[in-house]
Amino acid sequence: MTNKGIPSVKGKINKLIAESDLDVSLGIKVISVEDDKTLYELNSNKLFLPASNNKLYTCAAALHYLGRDHIFKTTILKNNNDLVLKGGGDPDLSIDQLDSLAHTTAEIVEDVDTLYLDATLLDSMYYGKGWMWDEGSWWYAAPIGALSVNDNCIDFHIKPGKLGGPARIDHFPKTKYISQSNKTTTVDSNAELKKLKIERDWVGKTNHFSITGEIVISDSSDTLQRNIHDPTLFTGTLFKESLAKYGVQVDHIQKGTNVNQSETIATHYSDPLIASATNLMNESDNLTAELLIKVIGRNNQIEGNWKDGLDSVKTLLSDSAGIDTSRIRLVDGSGVSRYNLTSPDQLTRFLKWSYNSKYKDDFISTLASGGNKDGTMEKRLEKEGNLIRAKTGGLSGVSNLSGYIFSPKHGPLAFSILISGYKGSSYQAIQLQNKIVQLFAND
Repeated sequence: MTNKGIPSVKGKINKLIAESDLDVSLGIKVISVEDDKTLYELNSNKLFLPASNNKLYTCAAALHYLGRDHIFKTTILKNNNDLVLKGGGDPDLSIDQLDSLAHTTAEIVEDVDTLYLDATLLDSMYYGKGWMWDEGSWWYAAPIGALSVNDNCIDFHIKPGKLGGPARIDHFPKTKYISQSNKTTTVDSNAELKKLKIERDWVGKTNHFSITGEIVISDSSDTLQRNIHDPTLFTGTLFKESLAKYGVQVDHIQKGTNVNQSETIATHYSDPLIASATNLMNESDNLTAELLIKVIGRNNQIEGNWKDGLDSVKTLLSDSAGIDTSRIRLVDGSGVSRYNLTSPDQLTRFLKWSYNSKYKDDFISTLASGGNKDGTMEKRLEKEGNLIRAKTGGLSGVSNLSGYIFSPKHGPLAFSILISGYKGSSYQAIQLQNKIVQLFAND
């Protein structure tokens, strides 16, 4: 076990670790980004599951290879009586934006023989290597595709119904792409409440949602997101339904393309990539991470894919950040996979490089400050505020925090605190991370 640090810091952190009474695997490194001085390290070369700390690498690679001003285009092409809806890998395409494309299209065409759905910008692998077989219908495990909309999810709005009756459930977007069965019950206060669940038939690869459990009559409304199967057909079906709303009938819908002698009749341009990157890091959006990796991996006529995208990330880490990539394992961009491995030393080395790179200001701006209300740092390090810029990372039994501390005493610091191997709640792990960060921020 390697445990080093400056005397004024080492004893204090070791005491915090001892007082936490955590029986875990723990790796820590804190360095100055200006002179590379190590202020503290513990097991800093040991490999850990990075979870969403992987997104630090992904974000920097997107800024490097695509640029802060990169635009994602979703395009409508017309070929005689056929249309092509061509996906550009936009991670933030909304229902309203897709509907706006349909409205523009309806002003130009009167009827459509076949609506082709072109998602060939990226490959057709929907799920990352090592994603757990039972991730199911959760928001964080939405399938990845060049044609994606609304995070490839359905938003279920739930309110109590009449006592003894089912809950009132609405969903957005309104679409025939899904079906649902509501087997819930509205109850009075109940100590043994049956948890309300929304589960998609992901084993059968269908879009039928079973809603079960109980809701207390005095509860306020809630919104739960669940993913869909087949993002290409989901996006295409919503576009077809919007066209119908504007009076345009589509006879057939088909995956593929038909671009011979076609003309572009409508295009949606996304916000610049920096907006998607900020959303990626604040909300820890897995779909955005994987789309960015695949777009980075696109090369001329080769569909964007995980392997080529991740190879590019490794090249950046090796050639620019000086990281030995033979000692790192990257299999996705989001950190969902438990096959990923990285160390506190690698993360802080990378953060130091990023701080001194031409991407410094953009990269730091994407990271959440303490208490940031837009994401995963909302209830953490609120008093420290902008003295902290960090990325959380969590899986079952894993809690990580890495980023920058702008220490009044020690100057700007890069830090990484990786914790794994506990059971149950992550509360103690998070409290230890917070206390270590506060030690530097308030010193």
